[in-house]
Amino acid sequence: MKKGKIGAGFLGVVMAGGVILGFTCAERVPAGYVGVVYNMSGGVDGEVLEQGWHLVSPTKKVTTYSIGIEQSYLTSEDKGDSKKDESFNIPTSDGKTVKVNLEFSYRFDADRVTDTFVQFKGRSGENVKDTFIKPKIMAWTQEVSATYPVTDIFGDKRTEINAELDAYLKQKFEPYGIIIDTVNFTDISVDDETAAAIQKKVTAQQELELANIEAQTAKVQAEKDKQVALIEAEKNKETAEIQAEQAKIKAQGEAEAKKIAADAEAQANRKIAESLTPELIDKIKYERWNGQLPQVQGSNTPIVNITE
Repeated sequence: MKKGKIGAGFLGVVMAGGVILGFTCAERVPAGYVGVVYNMSGGVDGEVLEQGWHLVSPTKKVTTYSIGIEQSYLTSEDKGDSKKDESFNIPTSDGKTVKVNLEFSYRFDADRVTDTFVQFKGRSGENVKDTFIKPKIMAWTQEVSATYPVTDIFGDKRTEINAELDAYLKQKFEPYGIIIDTVNFTDISVDDETAAAIQKKVTAQQELELANIEAQTAKVQAEKDKQVALIEAEKNKETAEIQAEQAKIKAQGEAEAKKIAADAEAQANRKIAESLTPELIDKIKYERWNGQLPQVQGSNTPIVNITE
């Protein structure tokens, strides 16, 4: 009886120990993460655990890395993982300094997490972000900004600089198995003196652009007026040529009409002349005589000459 109790008690202890051991050896990999298994007796053996619960030997340690997109902040406000003022200064090519707030998103390459684990000596993904990714974001952003004047960073080249920074950070982090998805300046500020200088330059540029626009407009209008004048001159030339041609045609027509009339009259006169014989002339004279004799003063003898 006593032995039975001892056996039952031992079994209970064993089962309790098994439960405790099970809880001790259970490892949970959160959603969007993978776990790199490190064997204390043999180092990294390439075993990577996906999300979920896993039983892991007490001699092994699991380090997690996010393979889902993580948002991170370097800002002056309490936002996300930026619990304190993490805004930072960046230099410019003209010796100025600009203060920026920046946010970025990143993830670890799922196919290279074991290499990342080795490179960072077993540090977790969260630790790598705080001790490596954020400081490097600051340093490499400063390398990009140093090639631009303050007016470009603070002004109309901001989008261009942001795109260049995005490409540069992707390239710089790639060897570490870290993928930068996006990076954006959320705020850029300068001191009052620099802001006034920038505004002065912007105003001058706007005035220059306005002057260029006005000059271009005047040039276009002048060209338009020139084209209108050329068209009008061409039109007047064509009108003059048409009128001259019409006058020429009219003159030629009138001349031709006169010539035809003259030719007709000459032809008629020739026919008349050809038809006037001496006998016909006498006959016409006779037909036209009214039978009266001419009255002659100074002599009593009448003169009558009638040719038969």
